[in-house]
Amino acid sequence: MQLTGESMEKVAIIGVGVEGFRPEIRDLSYKEMVYQAAVKAYSDADINPREEVDTFISCEEDFSMGTSITDEYAPDQLGAAQRTVHTITGDGIQGIVAAYMQIKTGMFDVAVVEAQSRSSDIKTHNQIQHLAFDPLYARQFDAIYHSAGALEKRMYTSEFGVSEEAIANVVIKNHENALRNPNAAYGMRLKEFDVLEAEMVASPLRDTEISSSVDGSIVVVLANEKVVKEKDSNPVWIKGINYATNSPNFDTREWKKAKYAELSAKKAYQMAGIKNPHDEIDVFEVDDTYAFKELQHLEGLGLFEYGKAAEALMNGEFSNKGSTPVNVSGGVLGMGNAHDANGLQRISEIVEQLRGHAGRRQVKGAKTGLAFSWRGVPTTAGAVAILSKE
Repeated sequence: MQLTGESMEKVAIIGVGVEGFRPEIRDLSYKEMVYQAAVKAYSDADINPREEVDTFISCEEDFSMGTSITDEYAPDQLGAAQRTVHTITGDGIQGIVAAYMQIKTGMFDVAVVEAQSRSSDIKTHNQIQHLAFDPLYARQFDAIYHSAGALEKRMYTSEFGVSEEAIANVVIKNHENALRNPNAAYGMRLKEFDVLEAEMVASPLRDTEISSSVDGSIVVVLANEKVVKEKDSNPVWIKGINYATNSPNFDTREWKKAKYAELSAKKAYQMAGIKNPHDEIDVFEVDDTYAFKELQHLEGLGLFEYGKAAEALMNGEFSNKGSTPVNVSGGVLGMGNAHDANGLQRISEIVEQLRGHAGRRQVKGAKTGLAFSWRGVPTTAGAVAILSKE
């Protein structure tokens, strides 16, 4: 995918609605959960979905939702019955990309993107995730899917000399950040001992370094410049956006580096006119489904040379008052693993930061933010969105 960012309509996020995130939501059906998020998003955007939305996009994967042909059940709760709807079996930021491109054509004024997680309905996550492995060369081994993440961690840490203590401090930071986020499920205070002495799930990957699943839904409303001028909204503009994938096969993939982050960031920076992301972007939300991924992804995004992000973390640079605030929301570790909604979690936090609505976790003076998502094992798929108030 390649977008110029120079022609046609400018695109902004004008509404966000969040329902959850909690380890389990049993008082609402998944449709009611999405409906609640949609009502909040439409109120935030000041729009009527039946009259003003031109296209709806749902980001869901049948396996992770536990429902066959999930997209058949998407329209009603969004106010999209008998309307233009399509489903992307991908991450929420990929859905934002699709909405962005549709508006850029000039044929659509307003688009809605929805993603959700209903993990509490799934009791066999490992068996389901295992089906994503190559059936001939990987699936035949009797190993949990976290073993692929463990192999990546071992290659990354051994190649670049990243310490276990640094990775433990990613866990500590993000869970503590989550205490200040009402949309985070796993806020807590931990010590290095708590992380490093935890059960080894797949060596060298510990239980505390793996994000836990949550239930929740996010709905995002996007609009062109004409609509923004008509509405009493608080727009956040999309300055650059892109997604990319490297090989998912074990024998041909890059194990040490997050090449998908490098590839997706390159075009997004070009669109946004970003030359030095470390100096030109104020706040970062990056995928940390596994704790080591926060460091690897920041390096793939070009903020640091590989192996150097750990030092910045240990120096306190990633706090909300540091020079490079990272995952002040709590990240995936703190907010919970919402699977295909993880990207919209990152988007929603950047929107709150740029609007100045992040409360105790607010990054002072934030004007530009970056959201980055990874689709998880065994993929090498990532997506970047650069957002700005200006």
